[in-house]
Amino acid sequence: MWRIWMLFDPRRVLIALFTFLFALALIIHFILLSTDRFNWLDGGSAATASVLVAPDVQVARTEDNVARL
Repeated sequence: MWRIWMLFDPRRVLIALFTFLFALALIIHFILLSTDRFNWLDGGSAATASVLVAPDVQVARTEDNVARL
């Protein structure tokens, strides 16, 4: 492994890595902000967040399930 660091300057590699990751994070956040569903700045609320977690899940309560609770 040390031979790889002899070929590349560790400071330049780490700066390039952090710059790439920061740019990627910005792009992902801007993509999410451009959607109606995941835009937390324009009208995002706790009610819509709870709907996003599990919108189609319904729990069927039977007598057996109630007895176990």
